[in-house]
Amino acid sequence: MAGAIIENMSTKKLVIVGVILVIFQVFSFLVGGLIAPSPTSAVHYMATKCVDVRKHHQNSKWFMPWGPNQCEKIRDFDEAMIKQIEANEIVFAVHIPLPNSEMSPWFQFMLLILQFDIAFKMGNQIEEGAVVTIDVSLAYRDDTFSKWTEMAHSIEQRKLSCNFSTPKTNENEGRHYECDLLPFMELGSVAHKYYLFNMRLPVNEGKKINVGIGEIKDIHLVGIHQNGGFTKVWFAVKTFLTPSILIIMIWYWRRIMLMTRPPVLLEKVIFALGISMTFINIPVEWFSVGFNWTWMLLFGDIRQGIFYAMLLSFWIIFCGEHLMDQTERNRFGVYWKQVGPIVFGSFCLFIFDMCERGVQLTNPFYSIWASDVGTELAMAFIIVAGICACLYFLFLCFMVFQVFRNISGKRTSLPAMSKARRLYYEGLIFRFKFLMLITLACAALTVIFFIISQVNEGHWHWGGYTVQVNSAFFTGIYGMWNLYVFAIMFLYAPSHKRYGDDQSNAGDLGVNSGEEIQLTTTITHVDGPTEIYRMTGKESQE
Repeated sequence: MAGAIIENMSTKKLVIVGVILVIFQVFSFLVGGLIAPSPTSAVHYMATKCVDVRKHHQNSKWFMPWGPNQCEKIRDFDEAMIKQIEANEIVFAVHIPLPNSEMSPWFQFMLLILQFDIAFKMGNQIEEGAVVTIDVSLAYRDDTFSKWTEMAHSIEQRKLSCNFSTPKTNENEGRHYECDLLPFMELGSVAHKYYLFNMRLPVNEGKKINVGIGEIKDIHLVGIHQNGGFTKVWFAVKTFLTPSILIIMIWYWRRIMLMTRPPVLLEKVIFALGISMTFINIPVEWFSVGFNWTWMLLFGDIRQGIFYAMLLSFWIIFCGEHLMDQTERNRFGVYWKQVGPIVFGSFCLFIFDMCERGVQLTNPFYSIWASDVGTELAMAFIIVAGICACLYFLFLCFMVFQVFRNISGKRTSLPAMSKARRLYYEGLIFRFKFLMLITLACAALTVIFFIISQVNEGHWHWGGYTVQVNSAFFTGIYGMWNLYVFAIMFLYAPSHKRYGDDQSNAGDLGVNSGEEIQLTTTITHVDGPTEIYRMTGKESQE
C-alpha cells in the first residue's frame, strides 16, 4: 500500500524541495525588509484651544483649528482668565491629518492615543483616582469645501495616572506632571480624507465632574495608522499566496480520496489546517479600500485566532499520532484534554476582542481599559488564556519528548537488520526528527516576531540599504506559516508509489518479518481487519 511522499521521495528530491522552500522563505523576508516601508506611522497632533462664546452650545457647529473658517483661538488658560472665558466655553480642536495632506483608505485603521499636559499648582493638585470626563465629537468630509458630517459623539471618562517626581512646593509650581498615555479612539477603516475632533472638558463642581484633575495646559493626540506602501505590499503577498495554498489543498485531498481506505484523523487535521490557512489568506482586505468596512480589524483577529487554534491543535494531534506506544489513536475524542484548553483559551481571547473592538463598531471612543472593572475583566481573560497557553506548551514539550524517546528506543532494533533496510529506517527517523525541529523553529520565530512587534518602530542600515525590521518580520513570518502548511500537505500526501516496489521491499532487501520496526499509526476498522497506515515507515506483511 502507498505511504506518504516524505517516505518514498528520494533524498535528492527532498533536498531540492527543501532548498526551494528556503529560497521562498528568504524572499518573503526580503519583500518586507527591502520593498515594503515600515508597517505603521505615528503622527503627533496638538489640540487648538477654540472659544465657543454662544449661550447655548450646539453640536452642529464645528470648530476648525486652521483654514479660512478657523475658530477664535486662545494661546493658554491664562488668556482665558483675562478674557473671562469659562472652561465650558473652550473647545479643543484637532484636525487629522496635518495641513496640505489627506488620509487614505490604504491606511486601513486609525488609532489615537491621548496625553494631557498638566501643570502642578499648590491650590489645584491632581487628586487620588482623578477621572477626566471628555465630551468628544468626530466629523469627516472628503473635500475642503463641503460641510462636516458627524460620525460619532460620546462622553468618555479616562482615569489619570500621573506622577510628580519633584517635591510639591511653591518653588516647583508650573512644572508638569508625568502622565501615562491614555487610549482615546480606534477606527477600523479610514474611508474619508479629513477628520475633525472637537473635545470639551465640561466642569460641574456640584456633580464633581472634572474636579481635582489639576491645571490642564494642553491636550496631545498621537495618531497611528498603517502605511499605504506597506498595505499594498501586504495585499500583494496575500494575493500571491492564496492560490498556492488553495491548489495544494485541493491536490492533497484529491490524493486522499483516491485511497481505498477512508481518511485517518491526521489526514483530516492536515486538511483542516490547510482550510484555516486559506481562510486567513483570502485577500478580502482589497474591498476595504473601496468600502467603509469598520469591522475589518475584528474580522482579521477572528481569522488569526482560528488559524492559531487549528495550528496548536495540529501539533498536539501530530505528536499524539506518532506515539507508537499509545494504544488508542485515530479518534479526535482521545485529545479532548489537550485540545480543550486551546479552545477555551481561544474563546477567552475572542470574548476579550468582542468587548473591545466589537463595541468600537458603534462607539470608536470606547476602551475596555478605561475603567477599573473593564481593566480587571480584560486582565482576567488574558491571564486565563495565558495559563491555558502555558499548559499547552508544557504538554506539547512532554509529547515531543515522548515521541523522541520512543523513536530512540526503536533504534535499538536497527543493528539486527540488513544494511539497506537499516539505512531506510534511519532515513525515515532522520526525516521525522528534522520535521519536528523545523516545527520548533517556526514556533520560535513566531515568538520572536511577537516580541519585536512590541518594540518601537526601527530600521537597520546594511550596506546602503534600509532594512525595515518590522516589515520583514510581518511578511517573513506570514510567508513561513504558508510554506510550513504547504510542506506539511505536500510531504504527508499519499504517494503514488507502492510500498515494496522500491528499495523498501522486504523481499528485495532480504528482511525477515521479524525485522519490522513500529513507527506508524495503527487503524482498526470495525467492519474489517486492522489496516496499517504508514506515516513514518511501517511495513505491513501478511
